Amino acid sequence: MPSLRSSLLLALPLASALRVTPQAPKTRREWLQLAGAASAALPFAGRVEAAAAPDYTGMSDALKAMVAEDPNLIGTFIRLAWHSSGTYDKMTKTGGSGGGTMRFKEELNHGANAGLSKMVDKLEPLHAQFPGVSYADTYTLAGKVAIEAAKGPTIPWKAGRVDALTPDAVTPNGRLPDADKGSPDKTISHLRKDVFYRMGFNDQEIVALSGAHALGRCHPDASGYSGPWTPTPTLLTTGYYNLLISVPWTLKEWNGPMQFEDPSGKLMMLPSDIALLQDKKFREYVKMYAKDKDLFFKDFAAAFVKLEELGTKNLKSVGV
Repeated sequence: MPSLRSSLLLALPLASALRVTPQAPKTRREWLQLAGAASAALPFAGRVEAAAAPDYTGMSDALKAMVAEDPNLIGTFIRLAWHSSGTYDKMTKTGGSGGGTMRFKEELNHGANAGLSKMVDKLEPLHAQFPGVSYADTYTLAGKVAIEAAKGPTIPWKAGRVDALTPDAVTPNGRLPDADKGSPDKTISHLRKDVFYRMGFNDQEIVALSGAHALGRCHPDASGYSGPWTPTPTLLTTGYYNLLISVPWTLKEWNGPMQFEDPSGKLMMLPSDIALLQDKKFREYVKMYAKDKDLFFKDFAAAFVKLEELGTKNLKSVGV
């Protein structure tokens, strides 16, 4: 795309036809005034086009249509929103959902994001259809849409994230949670200190956000793990907590990473899930949410909104 200055220099020979002064403009305002006059006379590629107004309702409706057509997208929508937001560091004020950096290959290549490139590509036509909506807003809005499609709580989403222009904004690899650090103590410490405390979450919020594991499933070609956490992976319920407490989970014997399975072999838990039972403070919140859906929904919604707004500023409600 030619620069504003080069486009206008090309337009100067047309000055007499456009009734503008042949002398080259001297100020930025004069350049912009000439741009408006010359734009119609230039080929499309050289025109100065007005930015498209963001159609958040249109984007929301399109995302809802995608999930209605394929409810299995719910888990991936939430994973995309989560991973787009979970890179925030409260000390350095870097990362978070504000820049839409998940679209860059440098971030998609991070180990925790394996498989998400397919969803990023799948959403590209929607961004082309609604160019006024930033990638950052699209990815987080997908999380809201997915939770509500899964009969979860209403998520009061806000818009106004501004995409980073270059991959320089991508944060270092390793800021997202690992499912296993080799031992329960190391996994628990990793979840607390390396990931959630770094973002500004407390123990209660850690367990509340973990309830999203009621949705979706793991895929060997993405995370390496395999299977759903619950028998209803498109519905947000307290089933994750109830199963975690009540089922005798045993190590799965397979040619893959350490995970746990229920007696039927159809459901699974990650080492980081079992860690919520092994830690006294985490376990109390697991039991609390297992028996109180309303409390879980309230706390989950608050924690998810906080997650999606990490690394943002000047957001506004837009009624979607």
